[in-house]
Amino acid sequence: MNKTGPKPSPNPGRTAKFYRKNKESREKHRRDNAKINDTPAKRAYRRDLMKIRRARKPGSQTDMSHKGGKIVAESRKANRGRGGARKA
Repeated sequence: MNKTGPKPSPNPGRTAKFYRKNKESREKHRRDNAKINDTPAKRAYRRDLMKIRRARKPGSQTDMSHKGGKIVAESRKANRGRGGARKA
């Protein structure tokens, strides 16, 4: 039976490697994230972002990027290439 969802990265980062090797830690991480992401505040935040995305109807290759306190449509390549949260 085929798995659904995205394929695992062939070149994972340090954190992904750790969670692949440590099943108990991976399960705890998923439990913790599920609890955090199920809070009313997080659900409202995601709902608001989806409203903005639906209203602007960006294409499939377009991200809604957070820039200067506003949300703007931007090329996926430019947005993700900048690094954002992954900056050192």
